[in-house]
Amino acid sequence: MKIGILGYGNLGRGVEAAVKQNPDCELTAVFTRRDPSTVKILTAGVPVYNVSEVEKHKDEVDVLIICGGSATDLPKQTPEYAKYFNVIDSFDTHAKIPEHFANVDTVAKDFKHTALISCGWDPGLFSLNRLYANCILPNGKDYTFWGKGVSQGHSDAIRRIEGVKDGKQYTIPVQAALDAVRSGSNPDLTTRQKHTRECFVVAEEGADKARIEKEIKEMPNYFADYDTTVHFISEEELKKNHSGIPHGGFVIRSGKTGWDNEFNNVIEYSLKLDSNPAFTSSVLVAYARAVYRMNKEGQTGCKTVFDVAPAYLSPLSGEEIRAHLL
Repeated sequence: MKIGILGYGNLGRGVEAAVKQNPDCELTAVFTRRDPSTVKILTAGVPVYNVSEVEKHKDEVDVLIICGGSATDLPKQTPEYAKYFNVIDSFDTHAKIPEHFANVDTVAKDFKHTALISCGWDPGLFSLNRLYANCILPNGKDYTFWGKGVSQGHSDAIRRIEGVKDGKQYTIPVQAALDAVRSGSNPDLTTRQKHTRECFVVAEEGADKARIEKEIKEMPNYFADYDTTVHFISEEELKKNHSGIPHGGFVIRSGKTGWDNEFNNVIEYSLKLDSNPAFTSSVLVAYARAVYRMNKEGQTGCKTVFDVAPAYLSPLSGEEIRAHLL
């Protein structure tokens, strides 16, 4: 399976590493908006092209993995490149998924390609676990906790405050809330009760730290609804202790079974990730295999993880999966 990467940031580099771990995959091209001569990849012998040349190479790539951002890149890129390739992306703006799906579906069907959107761990693997659990425990409640991990969007919001030189933000599940959910008591939890936010900030010399802390804690949509702690640290300490991009979380559904709902049940799925982009890209490569196989079978248009049979993800044959994993 010939893989192309569009965008060589954290996610693109992760895809390159994931391809190396899958013997049935081969990286054949990297496309970038930068000057290709300035982009040094790790895989020997693979060409780097400017994105303006993408159409010339449409016959050299089985699946193009699009590694742009959800805010402005993917809504334009995924429908555009579905004209030339089978494509997959990690679009994660939950509220806009139906709109993005419709836009990509139209193009992919018109050009007889297969596209898969919103692939990763949330949306993605967490979505699958929410669906499975809802089907199995119809009388129940869903809970999703994220962290402990770096929120790249919240970290960016901190860095945009006047007087902030650099910063990282961690999303942390509240242990008492997790314990209550795991008990099967189906608690009603507010946003503030489920997560806290911890910020590590490098302030510019002479900056008003009290004002910065106040702006962070009162920022709507990001911090105002959470108990937030702000730590001011040195640039050296930030680089030493907070340079990684770890993340993870928990999807939990608790519900009742039995004739009189007498039995409590808790389904839990969890992830603990040293590197969010490295893991997300590993999910993308597995689902790229599914996209490739589904296209070979004539399944065109846009798909999500809900439409993919698990066997399509594995490089093993059906016989091998049944013998060793069932």
